[in-house]
Amino acid sequence: MKVDKDAIRDLADMLHETGLSEIEISKGDHHIRVARQLAVSSAQVAASAVVNTPQAAPVSAPVQDDSSHPGVVKSPIVGVAYLTPDPASPPYFKEGDKVQAGDTLLLIEAMKTFNQIKASKSGTLRKYCVESGEPVEFGAPLAIIE
Repeated sequence: MKVDKDAIRDLADMLHETGLSEIEISKGDHHIRVARQLAVSSAQVAASAVVNTPQAAPVSAPVQDDSSHPGVVKSPIVGVAYLTPDPASPPYFKEGDKVQAGDTLLLIEAMKTFNQIKASKSGTLRKYCVESGEPVEFGAPLAIIE
């Protein structure tokens, strides 16, 4: 199997830029997984034909679990959350603002693409569960609408 070193370097750079702990891609029978330890500044790169099970990150402190709230808006993708359309603009909404179903609440940047995360229902934005520029995982709570 020929290893595409440029692709691995690009993935390692993406890990560094986004703050994610690992990225895995598959194409046909080839799998590339690039991971880094959060405590170490250099990225660990591994190319493998076998899918590896990711290790759980250490838990620092108990945090309120918003994922079971009935009005939670969850991340559909892994990426970096942004609460504003651009750095010079105010947030899409502030906590306490009224939102309508379909309103853009925030953006998630994944693979150099900005994805709009829209309100799934109308109501009041109780809180954002992330800060602008924070990495998010799939299924992570992003906002609470009541």
